[in-house]
Amino acid sequence: MSLAAEPNKNSGKPEVLKPSVIREGRPFPLGATWDGLGVNFALFSANATKVELCLFDIDGKKEIERIELPEYTDEVWHGYLPSARPGTVYGYRVYGPFEPDAGHRFNPNKLLIDPYAKQLVGGLTWGPEVFGYKLDSPDKDLSFDERDSAHLVPKCRVIDPAFTWGAERRPNISWESTIFYEMHVKGFTALNKRVPAVERGTFAGLARYEVAAYLRSLGITTVELLPIHAFIDDSYLIEKGLKNYWGYNSIAFFSPHSAYMHSPFTNEFKEMVNQFHAAGIEVVLDVVYNHTAEGNELGPTLSLKGIDNASYYRLIPDNKRFYINDTGTGNTVNLSHQRVLQMVTDSLRYWSQEMRVDGFRFDLATILAREPYGFDEGGGFLDACRQDPVLSSVKLIAEPWDIGPGGYQVGQFPPGWAEWNDKFRDTVRSFWKGDPGTLADFASRISGSGDLFNKRGRRSWASVNFICAHDGFTLNDLVSYNDKHNEANGEENRDGHSNNHSWNHGVEGETDDPEITTLRERQKRNLMATLVLSRGTPLILAGDEFGNTQRGNNNAYAQDNEIAWLEWGKITAQDRTLLAFTRTLIEIRKSFPILNRGRFLTGEYNEELNVKDVTWLTPDASEMSAEHWEDANAKCFGMLLDGRAQATGIKRRGSDATLLLVFNAHHDVVNFTLPEIPDGRYWISLIDTNDPNRADRSTFDFGHCYEVTGRSMLLFVLASESRQSWQLRNLHGADRDIEAWVERSTDD
Repeated sequence: MSLAAEPNKNSGKPEVLKPSVIREGRPFPLGATWDGLGVNFALFSANATKVELCLFDIDGKKEIERIELPEYTDEVWHGYLPSARPGTVYGYRVYGPFEPDAGHRFNPNKLLIDPYAKQLVGGLTWGPEVFGYKLDSPDKDLSFDERDSAHLVPKCRVIDPAFTWGAERRPNISWESTIFYEMHVKGFTALNKRVPAVERGTFAGLARYEVAAYLRSLGITTVELLPIHAFIDDSYLIEKGLKNYWGYNSIAFFSPHSAYMHSPFTNEFKEMVNQFHAAGIEVVLDVVYNHTAEGNELGPTLSLKGIDNASYYRLIPDNKRFYINDTGTGNTVNLSHQRVLQMVTDSLRYWSQEMRVDGFRFDLATILAREPYGFDEGGGFLDACRQDPVLSSVKLIAEPWDIGPGGYQVGQFPPGWAEWNDKFRDTVRSFWKGDPGTLADFASRISGSGDLFNKRGRRSWASVNFICAHDGFTLNDLVSYNDKHNEANGEENRDGHSNNHSWNHGVEGETDDPEITTLRERQKRNLMATLVLSRGTPLILAGDEFGNTQRGNNNAYAQDNEIAWLEWGKITAQDRTLLAFTRTLIEIRKSFPILNRGRFLTGEYNEELNVKDVTWLTPDASEMSAEHWEDANAKCFGMLLDGRAQATGIKRRGSDATLLLVFNAHHDVVNFTLPEIPDGRYWISLIDTNDPNRADRSTFDFGHCYEVTGRSMLLFVLASESRQSWQLRNLHGADRDIEAWVERSTDD
């Protein structure tokens, strides 16, 4: 089917009394670029026949002029408008064939968002006009809709990027020292009274000094923000009175989401970054380049679909009417195309250089590494990142899976990348739940998951360890619910994962039973301690440090309300205990280099040094044998980290402190004999999850039989004159910052 894609005569094309003068301009850089005298507009489209630049009033309500871009160079349409200035509001209408079976969906009746737009004006209002076809036609997407969509879609705004960074310096946190904190721009401040009401839920709210002070005092080095690229709310959610809270529905990869801005200026984002950097905290963005909000063939025409559908999206080769859907969202961005790959890498460089973020976590990253034949560790995107002087120097984190063929690729990304390790999540949850036969796998996970990552010179930091994240139960809900409770999502509780490895400890949801409450709190501490003290890079979900709940919802993607927002005003004395315990764990990790070395723990004997980096102990202090590892009922063991084996050089002894971790997932007390260590004097207790308030640093002789409470975890440090001294910092100053943030945090 082919239609002459000319605009409807009744589409409201403006009458211009005095046309603007446009010059040929340049095909680069792509997007709208202010040079101090005028604005250069450049748009890639390999298959278009004409492109019109549409100008609007300052509010984006009224179209005031259409200007045909005069030049076409290397598949880029471009023109220079001397009269344009920062603040100019614009969009595009792109002409070309409307041949869905050939992959072409040009329709100039639809106003389109510039893929390189640095700011959007207004939001999307759903209506039949935003679709390139007639919704009520029996031919569906093969039909052609002539109605104008301009009054319903977001417009683009030209920006002036000038910003005074002052003394800002990137923190440049080493991977070994990194502690991630996954947070939502809105959810973190929406209910906190210490942020002015008008700034809550915005970049300005996160830019408050108190936010950075709280995170710094907690010990966080790197915040990972859920998607902040401009995104839209799905129509089916709006019909239910819901919103796309998480933001995994991008429509403009260069533009910050307008709902997160208190001011009309994108520099608000830079002010937030500046504040975090001043506190020594990095900013990492969760980015969604695998798909866009335009959906499949039945989705709206908002940007890429109308600019050059056949180039920007992966289409089924023998039937280009339809989209390859490795994302589960309807479409897949085609990073095998040079210009599409350029768009993504240009976006990454923009956020890294212009906005000064410190890294990226890539949603469904397997898709980015796909070529037409499947996942390729040497694919174009991964190669581009590896050789790029900017991108290769920032933190790159993959979510290493998608729903396409061969989509699960944990451990298969190249050197230089870190990866979310869901095996750590599932194994640690199962071990502390008491599942049989998990001990050996648990030991592998807390050692850095060398079975997955110990190759090609990769380091243990490549394993981003997490127990909870935005997708799933919170830490509190993990120990409070056996089943998901997603009724508020309006999908009859069918959405979200059912295999959560969770345990409610006897009662589903909230309870006043003191025994259950005590056990749940200890389990939270067990899980948090395992996360923070394991080899690899820990990622903490915002709110887990004080036991925030989502009331059993493990898929709160549509809950832009109290279900997903952090409820600071409901923090109890019990929650404060967990908060203080979490901060202590992080301080211990920072105080003992042996806990964050980049090497994997192997348990291999080093003949030259006469040491093992890790020795696994049974409760009687003997070394574990194959029989012990294979015992499905074994649930208590010790992990002895020998500081002599942690040298920075390969052939000399180290001087790190020697630590002993004891894990008991058994329901009852286990007597554990503290081992004798050459050159050691005695053991000092640092952590007992059964007694989180312990601060006396009790000492224990070798051979002491320690009664390890059922379902608890211990940490000891060896007192030895031959090791370098260690000392935990005074935490009282941190207490003040944390209390200042938590106290009086919500409206009365």
